[in-house]
Amino acid sequence: MSRRSLAAVAAVLLSVVLAGCASPVATKPAVKANDPRCAAVTVRLPSELGELAQRETNAQATGAWGDPMQVLLTCGVKVPARSTLPCVTVDGIDWIRDDSAAPTSVYTSFGRTPAVDVALQSARVSALTALSALSDAVSQTTKNGFRCQAPDDSGASPSPAPSSTPTP
Repeated sequence: MSRRSLAAVAAVLLSVVLAGCASPVATKPAVKANDPRCAAVTVRLPSELGELAQRETNAQATGAWGDPMQVLLTCGVKVPARSTLPCVTVDGIDWIRDDSAAPTSVYTSFGRTPAVDVALQSARVSALTALSALSDAVSQTTKNGFRCQAPDDSGASPSPAPSSTPTP
Protein backbone atom coordinates (compact mmCIF):
# COMPACT_ATOMS: atom_id res chain seq x y z
CA MET A 1 0.00 0.00 0.00
CA SER A 2 1.31 3.44 -0.83
CA ARG A 3 1.98 6.14 1.75
CA ARG A 4 -0.92 8.14 0.37
CA SER A 5 -3.29 5.17 0.82
CA LEU A 6 -2.06 4.56 4.36
CA ALA A 7 -2.58 8.22 5.21
CA ALA A 8 -6.12 8.09 3.81
CA VAL A 9 -6.95 4.93 5.79
CA ALA A 10 -5.47 6.49 8.95
CA ALA A 11 -7.53 9.65 8.43
CA VAL A 12 -10.74 7.63 8.01
CA LEU A 13 -10.01 5.54 11.12
CA LEU A 14 -9.20 8.65 13.14
CA SER A 15 -12.44 10.34 12.08
CA VAL A 16 -14.44 7.22 13.05
CA VAL A 17 -12.76 7.10 16.46
CA LEU A 18 -13.27 10.82 17.06
CA ALA A 19 -16.91 10.67 15.96
CA GLY A 20 -17.56 8.19 18.77
CA CYS A 21 -16.22 10.60 21.39
CA ALA A 22 -18.59 13.07 23.01
CA SER A 23 -17.28 16.59 23.06
CA PRO A 24 -16.59 18.20 26.44
CA VAL A 25 -19.40 20.13 28.07
CA ALA A 26 -18.68 23.83 27.54
CA THR A 27 -18.94 25.74 30.79
CA LYS A 28 -17.18 28.51 32.68
CA PRO A 29 -15.11 28.17 35.84
CA ALA A 30 -16.23 29.99 38.98
CA VAL A 31 -14.22 32.91 40.34
CA LYS A 32 -12.61 30.75 43.06
CA ALA A 33 -12.26 27.58 40.95
CA ASN A 34 -8.53 27.53 41.70
CA ASP A 35 -9.14 26.98 45.44
CA PRO A 36 -7.32 23.74 46.38
CA ARG A 37 -10.48 22.49 48.10
CA CYS A 38 -12.23 22.58 44.69
CA ALA A 39 -9.54 20.23 43.39
CA ALA A 40 -10.34 17.92 46.32
CA VAL A 41 -14.02 18.08 45.32
CA THR A 42 -13.50 17.36 41.63
CA VAL A 43 -11.22 14.35 42.13
CA ARG A 44 -13.99 12.74 44.21
CA LEU A 45 -16.84 13.28 41.76
CA PRO A 46 -18.78 10.08 41.03
CA SER A 47 -18.72 8.53 37.57
CA GLU A 48 -22.53 8.27 37.66
CA LEU A 49 -25.45 10.15 39.19
CA GLY A 50 -28.33 7.71 39.14
CA GLU A 51 -28.37 6.55 35.51
CA LEU A 52 -26.45 9.58 34.21
CA ALA A 53 -22.83 9.04 33.15
CA GLN A 54 -20.20 11.65 33.94
CA ARG A 55 -19.05 13.84 31.06
CA GLU A 56 -15.82 15.71 30.47
CA THR A 57 -15.96 19.48 30.95
CA ASN A 58 -13.73 22.23 29.59
CA ALA A 59 -13.48 24.28 32.80
CA GLN A 60 -11.60 23.88 36.05
CA ALA A 61 -13.53 22.68 39.13
CA THR A 62 -16.63 21.57 37.23
CA GLY A 63 -18.42 18.29 36.64
CA ALA A 64 -21.26 17.28 34.32
CA TRP A 65 -23.51 14.25 33.93
CA GLY A 66 -25.93 13.10 31.24
CA ASP A 67 -26.03 13.27 27.45
CA PRO A 68 -27.38 15.78 26.79
CA MET A 69 -26.14 17.35 30.02
CA GLN A 70 -28.63 17.06 32.89
CA VAL A 71 -26.51 17.99 35.93
CA LEU A 72 -23.70 20.55 36.20
CA LEU A 73 -21.50 21.05 39.29
CA THR A 74 -19.42 24.21 39.69
CA CYS A 75 -17.05 24.63 42.65
CA GLY A 76 -15.78 28.03 43.79
CA VAL A 77 -18.97 30.05 43.42
CA LYS A 78 -19.75 32.96 45.74
CA VAL A 79 -20.43 31.81 49.29
CA PRO A 80 -24.09 32.58 50.01
CA ALA A 81 -25.09 34.80 52.92
CA ARG A 82 -28.50 35.19 54.53
CA SER A 83 -31.24 33.93 52.24
CA THR A 84 -34.97 33.35 52.16
CA LEU A 85 -34.58 30.47 49.71
CA PRO A 86 -35.67 27.01 50.89
CA CYS A 87 -33.00 24.91 52.54
CA VAL A 88 -32.50 21.17 52.57
CA THR A 89 -29.87 19.06 54.31
CA VAL A 90 -28.64 15.95 52.49
CA ASP A 91 -26.06 13.67 54.08
CA GLY A 92 -24.85 16.44 56.39
CA ILE A 93 -24.51 19.08 53.65
CA ASP A 94 -26.85 22.11 53.74
CA TRP A 95 -28.12 23.31 50.34
CA ILE A 96 -30.26 26.30 49.39
CA ARG A 97 -32.52 25.77 46.38
CA ASP A 98 -33.15 28.42 43.74
CA ASP A 99 -35.91 27.64 41.23
CA SER A 100 -35.90 31.07 39.54
CA ALA A 101 -34.54 29.52 36.31
CA ALA A 102 -37.15 26.71 36.20
CA PRO A 103 -37.16 24.05 34.94
CA THR A 104 -33.53 24.18 36.12
CA SER A 105 -33.07 24.11 39.88
CA VAL A 106 -29.78 25.35 41.33
CA TYR A 107 -28.67 24.01 44.69
CA THR A 108 -25.85 25.94 46.40
CA SER A 109 -23.96 24.51 49.36
CA PHE A 110 -24.56 26.62 52.46
CA GLY A 111 -22.19 26.97 55.41
CA ARG A 112 -19.18 25.80 53.39
CA THR A 113 -16.20 27.47 51.77
CA PRO A 114 -15.72 27.37 48.86
CA ALA A 115 -19.36 27.07 47.84
CA VAL A 116 -20.58 24.59 45.24
CA ASP A 117 -23.48 24.99 42.78
CA VAL A 118 -25.33 21.98 41.40
CA ALA A 119 -27.68 22.83 38.52
CA LEU A 120 -30.25 20.12 37.79
CA GLN A 121 -32.23 20.01 34.55
CA SER A 122 -33.26 16.44 34.83
CA ALA A 123 -36.36 14.42 35.32
CA ARG A 124 -34.00 11.43 34.97
CA VAL A 125 -32.34 11.91 38.37
CA SER A 126 -33.86 13.36 41.52
CA ALA A 127 -32.24 16.19 43.44
CA LEU A 128 -31.96 13.90 46.46
CA THR A 129 -30.13 11.23 44.42
CA ALA A 130 -27.77 13.77 42.83
CA LEU A 131 -26.99 15.67 46.05
CA SER A 132 -26.49 12.44 47.99
CA ALA A 133 -24.10 11.11 45.33
CA LEU A 134 -22.15 14.40 45.48
CA SER A 135 -22.06 14.72 49.28
CA ASP A 136 -18.73 12.91 49.73
CA ALA A 137 -17.04 15.23 47.23
CA VAL A 138 -18.65 18.41 48.61
CA SER A 139 -17.71 17.40 52.17
CA GLN A 140 -14.12 18.25 51.14
CA THR A 141 -15.02 21.93 51.46
CA THR A 142 -14.60 23.62 54.84
CA LYS A 143 -17.47 24.32 57.22
CA ASN A 144 -17.58 28.05 57.89
CA GLY A 145 -19.76 28.11 61.02
CA PHE A 146 -23.07 28.92 59.32
CA ARG A 147 -25.92 26.48 58.87
CA CYS A 148 -29.49 26.36 57.75
CA GLN A 149 -31.83 27.05 60.62
CA ALA A 150 -35.35 25.85 61.30
CA PRO A 151 -37.91 28.64 61.76
CA ASP A 152 -38.04 28.11 65.54
CA ASP A 153 -34.26 28.62 65.74
CA SER A 154 -34.28 31.99 64.01
CA GLY A 155 -37.71 33.40 64.72
CA ALA A 156 -38.06 33.89 60.96
CA SER A 157 -40.55 32.76 58.35
CA PRO A 158 -42.38 29.44 58.64
CA SER A 159 -40.28 27.73 55.98
CA PRO A 160 -36.67 26.72 56.75
CA ALA A 161 -34.28 29.41 55.54
CA PRO A 162 -30.53 29.73 55.79
CA SER A 163 -29.25 32.34 58.17
CA SER A 164 -25.98 34.18 58.13
CA THR A 165 -25.97 34.05 61.92
CA PRO A 166 -23.59 31.33 63.12
CA THR A 167 -25.15 28.80 65.41
CA PRO A 168 -23.28 27.17 68.28
